[in-house]
Amino acid sequence: MQTAKKIIFSNKRRQNTDIIKISLLFCLLLLGTIVKAQFLVFPDSVFAKQHTVEATDYYANQTDLSDVFSNVFKKKAQQRMDTVAEQKAFKLHWSTVPAVGYTLQTGFAALLSENVAFYESLASNQKISSISTSITYSQYNQIIVPLQADIWSKKNKYNFILDWRYMDYPSTTFGLGGNTLESNGYTIDFNYAKVHQTILKRVNKNLYAGLGYYLDYFWNVRTIDASHQDSVSFIKDKLTKKSVSSGAAFRLIYDSRLNQINPAQGNYANIVFRPNFTFLGSDNNWQSLLLEFRKYIKLRSSSKNVLAIWSYNWLTIGGGQPPYLMLPSTGWDDFFNTGRGYIQSRFRGRDMFYLESEYRFGITDNGLLGGVIFANAESFSKSVTAPGATIAPGYGIGVRIKLNKFSGTNLCIDYGFGTEGSRGIAVNLGEVF
Repeated sequence: MQTAKKIIFSNKRRQNTDIIKISLLFCLLLLGTIVKAQFLVFPDSVFAKQHTVEATDYYANQTDLSDVFSNVFKKKAQQRMDTVAEQKAFKLHWSTVPAVGYTLQTGFAALLSENVAFYESLASNQKISSISTSITYSQYNQIIVPLQADIWSKKNKYNFILDWRYMDYPSTTFGLGGNTLESNGYTIDFNYAKVHQTILKRVNKNLYAGLGYYLDYFWNVRTIDASHQDSVSFIKDKLTKKSVSSGAAFRLIYDSRLNQINPAQGNYANIVFRPNFTFLGSDNNWQSLLLEFRKYIKLRSSSKNVLAIWSYNWLTIGGGQPPYLMLPSTGWDDFFNTGRGYIQSRFRGRDMFYLESEYRFGITDNGLLGGVIFANAESFSKSVTAPGATIAPGYGIGVRIKLNKFSGTNLCIDYGFGTEGSRGIAVNLGEVF
């Protein structure tokens, strides 16, 4: 049987290939964006949806990649402004996007995604609903197929959130705690099915509360590369060939942001308590608690620059024992974004404390190019039974390319650094947080 390619690279090899990767990545992303610009229509922001004279003037002075390619191919920009005036409730905005990306865990990855977005009403405060799916195949033989939905009912009374995923995922793991060495990492492979869904009801202006059901099922768990004897014994002690985590979810969300795609102001809080029960099919009874907070600050009212702050705290509470692959870990938030500068799964433990700050600034007056400077820090328990205070810092810089000026969607390309010479590229469609 063909084995998966080992994912860990030496620092020397990284140094020799980083420039090549960045150059190739930019060319591939540019190619994918050219294809995308020919048929991609994003839902408009609330400001654009009102179609005021001020909105028309504002967007006429802004530039995104669609405008760039329209100029290249001599297309009329007025056609894009007309889509704002013709906005209707339940009008479906479809996008089919071939693209490429890169992360330390996946290497280069090709994906084909499908997205539909719509408004349930024409009210000025109506939030955007969206449903998206994609299929990704990576350089390291990984397959990722998500189905995600964020549906807002009329007048934002209810919010339906769905996150289903299938993953065939050879990946690197490093053991428990914040003191593990990168050189001691080894590759495991597994199949993973994630079935998370929640229904929330508005209880106040920006506050929602609700219930859900979460299932996480891992099977065919095995080692691919175990060059260290201690990793072999670790797998025998901590990993099983399959695991099931099944439980309820009690969720509380506060969201005062006007644009969730690219926030310039407001606050966001997400609290999820998840008790898993054997009577629902879980291997063990155990509980987790997620405490997530985000704040967006304009340092000057006349400036478009934003200081964004993100706190993400993932805790195991009570006396239960989660499966190894369900323990809090770097880059295993819902959008795989924590810990820029480190490979996914770099740190893992019973509890995770994470803090990140990012300064977002414009480079060009027309909004086409922007930049970010970011720094983060994460701390994990030393083991599943004892807390630890080791802090792993990360930092880096990034560039933002405006894909759509109406929705504020950016193509985000970041280069992050961590300890032990860890470094690498992170690519996102939309802001990291």
